[in-house]
Amino acid sequence: MIGVAIVGTGFGQKVHIPAFQAHHKTQITAVYHRDINKAKIIAENNNVPHFSDNFTEIINLPEVDAVSISTPPFLHYKMGKQVLEAGKHLLLEKPVTLNANEAKELYQLAKTKNVIATVDFEFRFIPAWQYFQQLLNTNYVGNIRLIKIDWLGSSRADTSRPYNWYSRKDQGGGVLGSLGSHAFDYINWLFGPVRKLNAYFNTAISQRIDPVNGELKAVNTDDNCLISLELTNGTPCQIAISAVVHAARPHWIEVYGDKGTLVLGSEEQKDYIHGFKIWRSQVGGSLTEMEIPQQLLFPQHYADGRICSFLRVVDQWVTGIESKQEIIPSLKEGVYSQLLMDLSHQSNDSKMWVDVPSLGEFLAE
Repeated sequence: MIGVAIVGTGFGQKVHIPAFQAHHKTQITAVYHRDINKAKIIAENNNVPHFSDNFTEIINLPEVDAVSISTPPFLHYKMGKQVLEAGKHLLLEKPVTLNANEAKELYQLAKTKNVIATVDFEFRFIPAWQYFQQLLNTNYVGNIRLIKIDWLGSSRADTSRPYNWYSRKDQGGGVLGSLGSHAFDYINWLFGPVRKLNAYFNTAISQRIDPVNGELKAVNTDDNCLISLELTNGTPCQIAISAVVHAARPHWIEVYGDKGTLVLGSEEQKDYIHGFKIWRSQVGGSLTEMEIPQQLLFPQHYADGRICSFLRVVDQWVTGIESKQEIIPSLKEGVYSQLLMDLSHQSNDSKMWVDVPSLGEFLAE
């Protein structure tokens, strides 16, 4: 059994803990929380033998082989570096760091320490998405002429939702980091790397209530992102991302080629994993829904779809740990996602198109 320490107990309690408890080759051996009383309660509720408010103490426990981090982004680099320096395997939530140079350092450190580091890019593991990729790989649509992505959510639409790290650019907040980090990864996975990009960000809710003093505080992170990409093969890709709208179709990908069309989408409002379907059409025909192959479906259903896909992330990570071979996604994919986010900020600030180096070029710098 691989002993895992849980660091980050918001998303960690909802998704990470149930998944690691369900996986047949992982055992939660420790929990970290900056509040020792909360650490104790979480450990007791989940029958975890060790808990602490001392991060260094937790990661150096001999019972801990690997560490799963789901804290806010501004803590990822420092914590991730400590984990890797301790020679422990690492699972990191996205966005992996605050900038691509930090992400690159973690990736290179993981290679030096010969440990397996991965990122929770869970969309790669959803059945409909895996089938979508297979269809694209069979050249179903022919030469792709246009890719259109809409990811429209309402998680931040309530103006009474309080000011926190999500409202602060220096702490990795904003919808680009929250959703765009995933989008950049799955675009690279499904369609290939990017040659250049142009981004425009907007803060729709510019003030939120500070829970400390009850006063309005300025928000400096993005609520809406409109991004244009030119892929290295010349294909145009248009992305609209929002965390402040109520949309009937929250996540939709349309791929138009010279032979046909493929659409991947979900109308599920609350669970962003379950509910995806695929439609296809030949040129001139109407869209028809496709059945997802049985062998791709989740073997076990959880009401919270995030557990279903995260379990597959864990399984991939365990495979890498056991085989001592780098897996995909690794921190390398996290570096590329972060690089595209950095360049999107650069484009928004300069109001210009920005060239994107290849990942190999960036890692060699």
